Amino acid sequence: MAIQLGYVIPAFDYAVPVKDLFPTVMAQAHRAEAAGFDTVAVIDHFSQIPHWGPPNASILESYTTLAALAAATSTVQLTALVTGNTYRNPALLAKMVTSLDVISGGRAQLGIGAGWYELEHRQLGYDFGTTGERFERLAEALQIIEQMLRTGRSSFTGTWYDTDNAINEPRLRDNLPILVGGGGEKKTFALAARHASHVDIMAVPAELPRKLEALHQRCREQHRDPSTLTTSVFGTVFIAADRTTAHRHHQDYMHARGFDTLSDDHKAMITSTHFVGTPDDVAEQVRTRVLAAGINGFTAAAPVNGHQPDTIELIAQALRPLIPTH
Repeated sequence: MAIQLGYVIPAFDYAVPVKDLFPTVMAQAHRAEAAGFDTVAVIDHFSQIPHWGPPNASILESYTTLAALAAATSTVQLTALVTGNTYRNPALLAKMVTSLDVISGGRAQLGIGAGWYELEHRQLGYDFGTTGERFERLAEALQIIEQMLRTGRSSFTGTWYDTDNAINEPRLRDNLPILVGGGGEKKTFALAARHASHVDIMAVPAELPRKLEALHQRCREQHRDPSTLTTSVFGTVFIAADRTTAHRHHQDYMHARGFDTLSDDHKAMITSTHFVGTPDDVAEQVRTRVLAAGINGFTAAAPVNGHQPDTIELIAQALRPLIPTH
């Protein structure tokens, strides 16, 4: 099952004691499940990325967090949006996501991308390399991962990775979904067309028609029906029952990150991926900016107040009528 209506937890600074941090995360997953979201996601980083906060902000490792959420939920899919390929050996990653699938009773999805955040590579001693090298590594990793997810075995010899009859058991299924995340019209979309059932397109709304056409072209080059590759877009939601509060949340967010001092063009690019207002406002913005372009699904982050009561329910109220989940 692909992401249709997802909720992503991008930040873990809740102004609570550390002992209360994971219960706050878990409460969000519970509310998202109850509200009708089909997927709960976390980001895969070790230092917080600039969009969400300073590098030293609190952040949990994604796969241990997802495993804990698997035991605390019963229906939602669980994924990292998206796993940085450079952080884990691909055979190990295949084993990890398969174990998550077993723990969750068949609710894991592998979200994966090439990796981009140079700071945390340097901090943790991971090889960053060039953009081209990271995509070469991702292409090899996907071949290994797909072998292990589909057949339980992998033998592969590449430039970056090798496996020798690597074993991946137990498995619940041979069709654990692979999601590729990114916006690259040539390399990213070609890998998605070759290996994935879902692509999370990272782009500003104005670019979505062009991105979809490029994605469809990569599918045609692989002799694949584009309709078999589901799409979603990630957006940041600032929602409240009244418009004034929602806009205040947005202004506070922009100011705290210095975005309000950027040039008008740069600020407009950032805010085009922000959805601000009441449930009716947010619904209209998602409908016209995202879904009207032909995108299948939407994943919402609510970094300011997602951990507070009623926020997730308001997002669901806005989006469930637009994006029915199965």
